[in-house]
Amino acid sequence: MTGFDPRPPLAKALDQMGDLIATTDPSDADRPTPCADYTVGQLIDHVQAVVRRIGAVLAGEPFWSVPQSIPSRDWPADWAEGRRLTDAILADDSSMTREVELPWGKADGASAAASYIGELTVHAWDLAVATGRAEDLDPTLAVATLPGYQAMVPAERRGEGIPFDQVVETGPDAGPYERLVAWTGRDPGFAA
Repeated sequence: MTGFDPRPPLAKALDQMGDLIATTDPSDADRPTPCADYTVGQLIDHVQAVVRRIGAVLAGEPFWSVPQSIPSRDWPADWAEGRRLTDAILADDSSMTREVELPWGKADGASAAASYIGELTVHAWDLAVATGRAEDLDPTLAVATLPGYQAMVPAERRGEGIPFDQVVETGPDAGPYERLVAWTGRDPGFAA
């Protein structure tokens, strides 16, 4: 395999999400998140699906073979199981060169894996902010993720069929996560 290997930063994003899930109090399940579609519990159910979808897509399975959310009764244990399955696929170098099908088109596995770094990083912010732990986030993930979002989801192409709201303006002193989530249309000043 030549070029960028997305597996190290993807592992970092998976680790960050796993740490947040493991330390989220189940009593916070009904708290709102900056992602208007999800409460804390619904967001965790969604990322339980995301961790499994990464492995499924990289194994060559259809994107929609994994639902949008997987209800979870034991958040840390279910995450660990999904992570174990996906890590097994990621360990196979051929998963990075295999052509896979995504809703936005065909890509090699490395490009598909890289796209999930962004999804996990933004949802980690959603979960951390909703539960008062934004200071626990790794800023290097936000810095690394923003250029990909800016390339794939330009500011002027928002609307029907694009799962992001309009870009939110930030000031010159905005931090890495504030700039990242503002690009995805989230309010960087969200308070639960």
